[in-house]
Amino acid sequence: MASHIVGYPRMGPKRELKFALEAFWDGKSSADELQKVAADLRSSIWKQMSSAGIKYIPSNTFSYYDQVLDTTAMLGAVPDRYGWNGGEIGFDVFFSMARGNASSPAMEMTKWFDTNYHYIVPELGPDVKFSYASHKAVNEYKEAKALGIDTVPVIIGPVTYLLLSKPAKGVDKTFDLLSLLDKVLPVYKEVISELKAAGASTIQLDEPTLVLDLDSTKLKAFTDAYASLESSFSGLNVIVETYFADVPEEAYKVLTSLNGVSGFGFDLVRGSKTLDLIMGGFPTDKHLFAGVVDGRNIWANDLAASLTILSDLEGIIGKDKLVVSTSCSLMHTAVDLVNETKLDQELKSWLAFAAQKVVEVNALSQALAGQKDEAFFSANAAALASRKSSPRVTNEAVQKAAAALKGSDHRRTTNVTARLDAQQKMLNLPILPTTTIGSFPQTVELRRVRREYKAKKISEDEYVNAIKEEINKVVKLQEELDIDVLVHGEPERNDMVEYFGEQLSGFAFTVNGWVQSYGSRCVKPPIIFGDVSRPKAMTVFWSSMAQSMTSRPMKGMLTGPVTILNWSFVRNDQPRFETCYQIALAIKDEVEDLEKAGINVIQIDEAALREGLPLRKSEQAFYLEWAVHSFRITNVGVKDTTQIHTHMCYSHFNDIIHSIIDMDADVITIENSRSDEKLLSVFREGVKYGAGIGPGVYDIHSPRIPTADEIADRVDKMLAVLEKNILWINPDCGLKTRKYPEVKPALSNMVAAAKVLRTKLGSA
Repeated sequence: MASHIVGYPRMGPKRELKFALEAFWDGKSSADELQKVAADLRSSIWKQMSSAGIKYIPSNTFSYYDQVLDTTAMLGAVPDRYGWNGGEIGFDVFFSMARGNASSPAMEMTKWFDTNYHYIVPELGPDVKFSYASHKAVNEYKEAKALGIDTVPVIIGPVTYLLLSKPAKGVDKTFDLLSLLDKVLPVYKEVISELKAAGASTIQLDEPTLVLDLDSTKLKAFTDAYASLESSFSGLNVIVETYFADVPEEAYKVLTSLNGVSGFGFDLVRGSKTLDLIMGGFPTDKHLFAGVVDGRNIWANDLAASLTILSDLEGIIGKDKLVVSTSCSLMHTAVDLVNETKLDQELKSWLAFAAQKVVEVNALSQALAGQKDEAFFSANAAALASRKSSPRVTNEAVQKAAAALKGSDHRRTTNVTARLDAQQKMLNLPILPTTTIGSFPQTVELRRVRREYKAKKISEDEYVNAIKEEINKVVKLQEELDIDVLVHGEPERNDMVEYFGEQLSGFAFTVNGWVQSYGSRCVKPPIIFGDVSRPKAMTVFWSSMAQSMTSRPMKGMLTGPVTILNWSFVRNDQPRFETCYQIALAIKDEVEDLEKAGINVIQIDEAALREGLPLRKSEQAFYLEWAVHSFRITNVGVKDTTQIHTHMCYSHFNDIIHSIIDMDADVITIENSRSDEKLLSVFREGVKYGAGIGPGVYDIHSPRIPTADEIADRVDKMLAVLEKNILWINPDCGLKTRKYPEVKPALSNMVAAAKVLRTKLGSA
């Protein structure tokens, strides 16, 4: 029996690659030093898989930034602005594409399918000259071979690469990216023949776009591409790998009849319908790479259940053609449970990070081959049983409260126009009111205070006083700038999800459970293992303290249930929406306590609402329905005079604008400054929107300080499509990553722009 791993995390068990990259970018270390760290990480991963007994070990899944950017480099598809003149692409050009340089902005970054990972989007057009310009795949294959390990080089397939690209600036938006297929295939052929010459016997082409809703023209591109590559494939085993969802029936037919391909990989964790297709018919001479170990979560596999599925498949595919695999690359999970010193043994027994998943894959393939490790399987069964019956997991009261939600759709009784009138009487705001999104710069000093308090180096009193002083500073600054609705600046918070998770029951936190988000940036998702409830108020102390420092309205700041869900590792023993409703009830308690404490404006951020949208159209309506419902649950109980705000990041709202309206918030602020036109076009096309709206007037992700004129200009454009009495003026996101010398002038210009426009509108 054979075993296979689709891909593996690259950052290292303790984020070694992150620190090496950042030292290199800061000019504190050399290219050689960075390459040494990378080579050490690669060799330890290959050796680990080899000693675990894995047959198909991936290479070229390592990256200094992103696998799609690696493919762009391989194809020599470098946009002109980076001044590349041919030759092997080095760090200089590679990192310029990823991060920009003094003279040219970076390439765009967007989400990789429905994960929290982001890739660098290729910019293509009819004039791109493709050429073999990065030999990384071959070099890494040889590097592993020199260590005595035969690997499977992994490359993003040609059709997926083109479908994930966008027309470059100046190229017609309707340009057909698939028309470039004949131009990229010669480079793929060169790479494949070089891999063959280096001794590779198996290669893996990742074509995950096959799980999307593709029309027949796009599906035909796969048939054409692989027919063209067939002669290059001779003498090689070629695996085509898919992941993240079911493969639709039409796509399944196309995939399983591709020329020259010897095996197909499927995600059988998120793709249970694919299992039915396989059971209904699979080509007799092909290998099936069965992805039964979840690459996107941190739970231990149910080995007995997986073994049953594999045995059923074996009956159809045959013993020698079935390979046990992961559902997708393990880069979407944490690296190694060994480094978790703070989690208790019981909880740890329920978990498996990437290193443990490699062992699970091997254990399943051994069991299928008749060499079942009985001790390993019974320990797994015992851990699953303890998780099922643990009182830490189940809370009767929470289950009851969540079940009771089913009967209502939780809408505030008064419509938004009437509520805004009542709120205006209470708040007495000027036209075009100004506010910020929530956080203010997190200074080195502030991080030190939080760190020392966590390590018990300073007392609670010292900590509270330090934070109080910081809040006071932020409040005074906003008053000096003459901002209308204030925030407390969130100096007590490390992260918008972790801060709440640490105060809710049912959550656990890791020390080293880092997952790559993009480039060197990693996130450490909380683990939701049990029923969620709120033992006591979480933010009321700080918000009321801040409100007592000013006579202006002070926003309470909360993270919404859908965002907490989408940015966590979520329990897999109940549907996601059940967990989301539980979090919504906990946030509802907090909203009502803030209101009782005299906070009249409460913001409930749903930054990640769009991120959870399923890949397939047929599943999107159900998700949006429960996600939006969860948001409404949080604030259904407040008075008409309490103003509920929400904030959303990242564009692409146009397709879900009706769901956003259905959230029924009083005011929504939106990250918009990088894609003004896109967002406003929705309102231009006649979508009626009656609630308050604040499309971000400047980009906080850049250190650049916008002028007052520039901001006024932007707002003028907004006034062309939005009513003046609903428009708010705000930056597009929180300010915590910026520095005060940038924040003060930018906010000052923002307020100045609002005042100029008020005068103008007043005299009109």
